Amino acid sequence: MKKLECIIRPFKLEDVKEGLDSLGIQGMTVTEVKGFGRQRGHTELYRGSEYAIEFLPKLKIEIVVPDDILDEAVEVILQAANTGKIGDGKIFVIPVEEAIRIRTGERGDEAL
Repeated sequence: MKKLECIIRPFKLEDVKEGLDSLGIQGMTVTEVKGFGRQRGHTELYRGSEYAIEFLPKLKIEIVVPDDILDEAVEVILQAANTGKIGDGKIFVIPVEEAIRIRTGERGDEAL
């Protein structure tokens, strides 16, 4: 099993969710986060004054997937979250040793 932590633009959430639904991925955790990457934020004008916005609003999606659909899940997220512009986000793949469903005690892929 692998955990995917994906940082995406907020307006791309529905596209990513639909793509993951098509793979049969049933659950995800979504958190509103702020951050910056290479672009280091941007500047905006407000009432004639320029100010820097360093931390941009993003969404962090966390899902755990079985190894056999990992590549498909990553590809779906890449396609759904891509705008072709700087700031589209990142995907981190992290190994998961064990998953346990609290209600039933199921372990491994069955717990997903």
